[in-house]
Amino acid sequence: MLSLSPEQELLVSSVADIAEREFADRAFEWDGEPPWENAQLLADRGFLGVNFAEEYGGGGMTELDAILTIEAVGRVCPDTAEFLYNQQLVAPRAIELFGTEDAKERYLPPVLAAEDSIAIGISEPEAGSDVGAMGTRIEEDGDDLVLNGEKTWVSNVEHSSAALVWTRFPDGLGSVVVEFDWDGVEIVQHYANMAGHHQTHFVMEDVVVPEENVVTSGPEGFKNQLRALNWERVGSATLANALASCALEKALEYAEQRTQFDQSIGEFQGIEWKLADAVTELEASRALTHRTAARAHEQGRIPARLDASMAKLRASEMVEHVVSEALQIHGANGYQQGHPLEYLYRLARGRRLAAGTDEIQKNQIAAVLKRDGLPNLA
Repeated sequence: MLSLSPEQELLVSSVADIAEREFADRAFEWDGEPPWENAQLLADRGFLGVNFAEEYGGGGMTELDAILTIEAVGRVCPDTAEFLYNQQLVAPRAIELFGTEDAKERYLPPVLAAEDSIAIGISEPEAGSDVGAMGTRIEEDGDDLVLNGEKTWVSNVEHSSAALVWTRFPDGLGSVVVEFDWDGVEIVQHYANMAGHHQTHFVMEDVVVPEENVVTSGPEGFKNQLRALNWERVGSATLANALASCALEKALEYAEQRTQFDQSIGEFQGIEWKLADAVTELEASRALTHRTAARAHEQGRIPARLDASMAKLRASEMVEHVVSEALQIHGANGYQQGHPLEYLYRLARGRRLAAGTDEIQKNQIAAVLKRDGLPNLA
């Protein structure tokens, strides 16, 4: 594990203290709804958007600092951690990295004050992992950019004023910010995924997009989209680590309290080994995620493709196993609706799908290995 600076240790302890005091009592009562009041409390204390520039309302820190805040919150309240992940490492991160100054000034301050959110629209009914099959496109009509297409499996639309939409341009793939109240934007359907989180299918018909809302385009457009997506993958790994930590915390507590055969079940070697394996898997995943973020800071704040995919793959596989073992330790008590472990199990399964499936991450890793060989030992 990377050594944290005194400032980072203070950041973690401060955020963890807020989470324990303010979020613990209702940690599993949000039922898939964004915990706005928790996010606003963190924003008021200066802990939302710590990795964004101060001029937009951020903290001027690094992505590793953002990851540490997500972990500290997620050990207590997974839904608040997911909200932080979306606000700090998904669409708003892409806007700050590659968007116009006008877009940054317009969209980022409300997000970092927990007054708004920006969704991200990538998937389409006929284009999931295969972004090359994307049908959404922008065409030039005189001085106007006109957008047509549809997006599905879009999270948090009901609580967002806009979405970062991946689209085709005449010269390649790119992305634009689209506001949901614009003419031509229509919500077709809301539905819930297995975790109970709301997702949306929306269409765009002859939507005129201002030039200043173009985030990525041109010859570097698709490369920059993938660079931003790498942060989403690192964020997904972070969220997986946080979920596993939350589950393991509850398993440890239950193993100490639950008595069978005249002793706590935590005294049985079978349970001890489950806990030992789980914490080892978790700490290995956290180390890989932290290293990825630290390296990215040294490389212009863009995570390497190999690092991001390895961190995401390891964490996605790890969290499903660790949460499953934590549920096993709880026995039938954990296998009932409304129990924290039941909810964590449903959340954990989604980590293997969001921000690119396990199989896509393996494709990315293999492609880099074939091109560059094994990573350097340094």
